[in-house]
Amino acid sequence: MPRKVNRDTLLGLLCIGFSLLLVLVWIPLDTDTGLIEKVRRHTAIGDALAPSLAGLFILFGGVMLALVERAPDAGGAVTLKNLAYLARLIALLIVSTSLMRWSGPIAVAIANGLTESELSYRLLRDTPPWKYIGFVLGGMALVAGLIALIEGRLRFRALLIALLAALAMIVLYDLPFDDLLLPPNGDV
Repeated sequence: MPRKVNRDTLLGLLCIGFSLLLVLVWIPLDTDTGLIEKVRRHTAIGDALAPSLAGLFILFGGVMLALVERAPDAGGAVTLKNLAYLARLIALLIVSTSLMRWSGPIAVAIANGLTESELSYRLLRDTPPWKYIGFVLGGMALVAGLIALIEGRLRFRALLIALLAALAMIVLYDLPFDDLLLPPNGDV
């Protein structure tokens, strides 16, 4: 008996399509290096590694959504409540991305005003603490915001989890590699 296509299956198929487009077309056209680069016996992360891993996670999630069986009444029609949730999610993504992008430069501007110096965020973007300000604030806003959106309220526990998640990403991605810039510092 063929399975009825519901909104979860459709979302899963869209995620699969997007991830394939991301990994097979967008990333190869947008990055200058591969996944891992070896230059003069020095191995480094290539520009394509992090976005490719993200694309594979999206692919895995899409396959799970599309193939895993759900209750017969799950995944009905799209409602106004669904659209309101999506609007809150998009607003959260805009706020957290803006915090990630602009917190560091604003902190440097404040430091310039307080110390009457002429610091440049572009020159400081790979030095502690400046390189962590936007990543931690934006990452915390994203993780805590997503938890609050799902739970329906913001709790201290969500903020603590968000802080630990941002710090874990720093420990895993920034500390072991000398030539890696945390987002959004590579674009500033």
